[in-house]
Amino acid sequence: MSAAPSSKHEYSIACMPADGIGPEVIGAGVEVLKTMSEASGGAFKFHFEDYDWSSETYKKLGKYIPDGGLERLKKHDAIFFGAVGAPDVPDHISLWGLRLAICQPLQQYANVRPTKILRGTESPLRKAKTGDLDWVIIRENSEGEYAGQGGRSHQGQPWETSTEVSIFTRHCVERLMRFAFEIAQKRARKRITVVTKSNAQRNGMVMWDEIAAHVAKEFPDVEMDKMLVDAMTCRMVLQPNSIDTIVATNLHADILSDLAAALAGSIGIAPTSNLDPTRQHPSMFEPIHGSAFDITGNGVANPIGTFWTAAEMLRWLGEETAADKLMECIEEVCGNGILTRDLGGTAGTKEVTEAVCEAVRKSYGSSK
Repeated sequence: MSAAPSSKHEYSIACMPADGIGPEVIGAGVEVLKTMSEASGGAFKFHFEDYDWSSETYKKLGKYIPDGGLERLKKHDAIFFGAVGAPDVPDHISLWGLRLAICQPLQQYANVRPTKILRGTESPLRKAKTGDLDWVIIRENSEGEYAGQGGRSHQGQPWETSTEVSIFTRHCVERLMRFAFEIAQKRARKRITVVTKSNAQRNGMVMWDEIAAHVAKEFPDVEMDKMLVDAMTCRMVLQPNSIDTIVATNLHADILSDLAAALAGSIGIAPTSNLDPTRQHPSMFEPIHGSAFDITGNGVANPIGTFWTAAEMLRWLGEETAADKLMECIEEVCGNGILTRDLGGTAGTKEVTEAVCEAVRKSYGSSK
């Protein structure tokens, strides 16, 4: 990565639960992080500041982020984000109004999505078991298919026209590719798969391939192969143990990472890090499951994706030992069969949270 984590042990965290089950799972994540801080004897501390930016905010004020909001976010060490999206707000308005409105200006250009089968959980893949699927997907997070370029004209006419222009710049592709190779280099298998669609998309995707080949020369110890995105979906299902690190465009990696989460057992367990590798701006950490209004308020949302997200945030902040400890506690709880219904269990959000908190206390040698 481009810069070392902070050496301090007190962290300012912006909490932004937003919509749907976001408040439920972020609340659970904050409870676990506070428990870790207390159980560690104050080895690290968190100062949480709540931001009530949500679709309700948008419906009241006409915007998600108040004037000067991004400047307020810059004072924090990290952002802990829930989910955005509401049934009565078009998805393109909520996404561009909040999540992308944070990621792009704060240059969180590297989206990192690890995937593995946790102990006690099952993959829908017939032969896959814990240890067989251990991937990290690196997604370009600042441009590409989600660059926001394009428009519509002659609306309502038979000749109504819309354009959605993908933007690929050498600067952004190269910085993301180099980041992805650095991640692959630090992993045990030192292997990376570059995913594009360069047979059909003969400009931007061909440039992706060329830049990948150029960057690969700087990492002779990393084995690189490349796949077309459609073939990659087959490989993820049929040959999961052949994959380690994946790097792909904004759209392709968005789709592949949801498939990866499903193959690991549930989208409810998957974390995301939106990173500014330069560390000039705070990075944002979120579970990938979305707002899930169909289960909001029922107490059944799976908080594991948020806990794993919290572990990734700890790791980014430099608290490696705490991150490893939290992941071990998560797997211990899952291994004991304390699972929400999306993983085949009967536990609710509260039960899973209490179990992880108790596992954290025990891991630090304390208990309730």
